[in-house]
Amino acid sequence: MLSSTLYTIIATFLISLLSLIGIFTLSLSEKRLHRILNFLIAYSAGTILGAALFDLMPEAVELVDEHIVFPIIAFGFVFFLFLERGLYWYHGHGHTHEFPAHGHEENSNEVTRSFAFLNIIGDFVHNFIDGMIIAASFINGVTVGVAASIAVAFHELPQEMGDYGILVYAGIDKRRALWYNFAAALSIVVGGVFGSFFIAMVEELSGWMIAFSAGAFLFLSASELIPEINDENDWKKSLVYIFFLLLGMFTIYSLGFIFPHE
Repeated sequence: MLSSTLYTIIATFLISLLSLIGIFTLSLSEKRLHRILNFLIAYSAGTILGAALFDLMPEAVELVDEHIVFPIIAFGFVFFLFLERGLYWYHGHGHTHEFPAHGHEENSNEVTRSFAFLNIIGDFVHNFIDGMIIAASFINGVTVGVAASIAVAFHELPQEMGDYGILVYAGIDKRRALWYNFAAALSIVVGGVFGSFFIAMVEELSGWMIAFSAGAFLFLSASELIPEINDENDWKKSLVYIFFLLLGMFTIYSLGFIFPHE
């Protein structure tokens, strides 16, 4: 038990370090970074939508009774809708002065900080679930645990790239965005420790949490990120954004075959 917990903590912490991938952008100028942010947002929309459709929903269907799995997914969607409305009212109306825009007129319809924080919440839940999956895998053996950790790592990397891009696109300082992303990623360690000590409870809760997370990811991609792409008036850029969205979806879909969750 102790050894599997130690392996879980090491594996989940190493995976959480993937959230620091944005460190490679610190040397970029603001102007150059913002040139690539739209493409990163489109790619992020694809990875989040792909995670919901190709990863979370199929797994939820396997783990949760068919009569309640889709209501749980719908609840996750509606819950984040209400959460988004609440954050918009609080931040958008109550404290608008706290959230200055980029200062780039071409991004006048940019993702708000309230949505960026919503994405952090969704990422926190998803990472927590991944931590529980890794914990359950190490309990079944070191080889199984390592295989599951590799699978989770490859699933996480494209999403972490997109999550960091969303935070920067919302006007958050690059270094602060890096730390926010890392803080959310650390929930995988929390999920791993929780899973190690409460494996019986994990088996009961994991399916419900996965279904809830699927609904949250559907909301995040469909209500906020994809509309950002639709706001582009240049049809050539729109085609490129759609290509990056499809690339993000394909990334998650292909990784599901190469490194399937066990």
